[in-house]
Amino acid sequence: MPAALRLRDAVPGDEGLVLHFVRALADYEKLLHEVTATEEHFRRLLFEAPRRAEALIAEWEGRPVGLALWFYSVSTFDGEPRLYLEDIFVEPGLRGRGIGRAIFGELARRALAAGCGRMEWSVLDWNAPSIAFYRSIGALPREGWTLQRLSGTALQALAARED
Repeated sequence: MPAALRLRDAVPGDEGLVLHFVRALADYEKLLHEVTATEEHFRRLLFEAPRRAEALIAEWEGRPVGLALWFYSVSTFDGEPRLYLEDIFVEPGLRGRGIGRAIFGELARRALAAGCGRMEWSVLDWNAPSIAFYRSIGALPREGWTLQRLSGTALQALAARED
């Protein structure tokens, strides 16, 4: 992990920051008009029992620059839990510095610690830079879907990486 990077769990008081990054992601995806979530929504999702989601804040040189928000679900087909990454965002000016790779590595470690057999997420089909990044970490598309999956040796390899 780059020395300038710190990953930390979101804490109460970060609701506005989470909303900021969700809105930034939606703007990048040309979907800002669909965001109706508020800070109150994120307070309930992230910090009230029962917790429905978790979030990680990426800080570069002490400044918040990214977010990952996920939850755990199950696969009825294989009977195992899975980590579903709902949102990941890194400020465009800081992409290519290892922040995304570090976030995915941390999530892979958490997925394995929680007994998950895989991680999944979706990507817009026009988002070629993100798709190329996902291929670089070992993720493969699910036929007929844009849902991404990281499992098996690729999940373990990513979890084992220290960069």
